[in-house]
Amino acid sequence: MRGVVSNCSGPQSLDTYESRTRMVQTRSTMAKYRTFPPEFKAKVVLEVLTGAKSGAQASRDYHIKDSVLSRWKQEFLLDAAKVFQHQDGSQDAERRIAELERLVGRLTLQLEIAKKASALASRTLPPNER
Repeated sequence: MRGVVSNCSGPQSLDTYESRTRMVQTRSTMAKYRTFPPEFKAKVVLEVLTGAKSGAQASRDYHIKDSVLSRWKQEFLLDAAKVFQHQDGSQDAERRIAELERLVGRLTLQLEIAKKASALASRTLPPNER
């Protein structure tokens, strides 16, 4: 029988310990981080902020470290004001679009006038002066 290794979660066989160690070493050499979509982050943070779940419970349920969840909450609260700033930006954009549409209309009108003036001028000039 193989030896028994004791750690904080209780005694385990050496085979289990070695396989976990190999798995951790393999993960650390790959150095890939999990990424979460913004919708998921918002859902988890809102569950915590509304009191539907405690921070510790959400961390356990979604397999997220407490520090990651804390960082998400900070980012969420810092960027919350941007939700309302976006509306001001859209009004400015709408104003700019209306201004540009008026400009396009004015330039189109000027182009039509120039075409008509050119056509009239070419008809009224004698053929030798063209």
